[in-house]
Amino acid sequence: MEKEQAMASGAGLIYGLNDRPPLKETIFAALQHLLAIFVAIITPPLIIAGALKLDLETTGFLVSMALFASGVSTFIQCRRLGPVGCGLLCIQGTSFSFIGPIISAGLTGGLSAIFGACIVASSVEMVISRVLKYTRKVITPLVSGIVVTLIGMSLIKVGVSACGGGAVAQANGTFGALEHVGLAALVLVLIIFFNRSSNRYLRMSSIVIGLIVGYIVAWALGMVDFSSVQSYGGFNIPIPFRYGLSFDISSIIALALVYLITAIEAYGDITANSLISGEPVEGEKFVKRASGGILADGFNSMLAGVFNSFPNSIFAQNNGMIQLTGVASRYVGYFIAGFLILLGLFPAVGLVFSLMPEPVLGGATLLMFGTVAAAGIRIIAAQKIDRKATLVMALSFSFGLSVELVPDILSQLPEVLRNIFASGITTGGVTAILANLLIRIKE
Repeated sequence: MEKEQAMASGAGLIYGLNDRPPLKETIFAALQHLLAIFVAIITPPLIIAGALKLDLETTGFLVSMALFASGVSTFIQCRRLGPVGCGLLCIQGTSFSFIGPIISAGLTGGLSAIFGACIVASSVEMVISRVLKYTRKVITPLVSGIVVTLIGMSLIKVGVSACGGGAVAQANGTFGALEHVGLAALVLVLIIFFNRSSNRYLRMSSIVIGLIVGYIVAWALGMVDFSSVQSYGGFNIPIPFRYGLSFDISSIIALALVYLITAIEAYGDITANSLISGEPVEGEKFVKRASGGILADGFNSMLAGVFNSFPNSIFAQNNGMIQLTGVASRYVGYFIAGFLILLGLFPAVGLVFSLMPEPVLGGATLLMFGTVAAAGIRIIAAQKIDRKATLVMALSFSFGLSVELVPDILSQLPEVLRNIFASGITTGGVTAILANLLIRIKE
């Protein structure tokens, strides 16, 4: 039945998975995908760099490496190298889910601790890809819904801080100034306005339009200083381990939990992509595809850490783009990968975006993070909410949000425990898994 449904879904496609569209149509489809993912790829490094108060050159390099790593990851997913990759038109990019734990790791041990934790913890997702059927009994849709909701709720704090002007404004006493809040509000209103448009191209590029207009207004207000950049030329050479490696056990544990949830999200995205592409969503072929996709998710995140970038995950928004364009050909993915790698190799791209004032970024991310929380609520709402589910949610949200709202509650704990449970995502996620396993209620 499911297989028939999958084939029916793919019936409306113009180009199927293994078709090769003409060059002009391939490039056009690739650019549309690029438009949908570009901002989402560069936003996490910009937020992390802002929170860690990194200099302009480092921020620009991290943005460039995020684009480069996403390009390499996308190629591996679409091409399928041995057992690694799903062989679908699956786009990978820097994941929002890891931002909270990464900032905590960076404040503890700098960039070397971040990349060390990203590389080591990625093994969790690779292991899950090999034992997929067992992990789904532990990480149920209720648990992943709770964690996704907590990821969105925890990140809203980061978005609001950016709207007020970020760390720079806090240091010079202008945090929450009218020009900062007004600029963030302008970007937010523009994104909502264009997102409600009936024109699909305006809707797809709503975030890009909001950021560009916000950037121009900020420049007109004298908030962008192009003179601080010495040169926009040159070529970025990806240097493995440029910032070194160090290993902090609490950071590794915090990131490992998010990798656990990312594996389950990747499974859902691959299922949706298979359905849209007219491929089977059950049976041996599908299980092999899903396992390969999750393995690639973990492997690509490890590779990203090697090249000084942050964990990658499959982007769900591209599934909507396949439906919109009617093009499911994985050969389009090779072009998307090529464009991303090219953009990452030229430092001018990273430097232009690293100059973006935090309120401009804050206006866009506030909406993005709210959307993440809403997606989590939607996952929860699709489950049967009985007494057990209510208890699991109550415990998880109470524990997760308490450490976010009152971090001093952990002040008397040993440092290792304090660092592990400082993230509401980790605390709430661990609580959700344990509560779901241990609470037994007979209705």
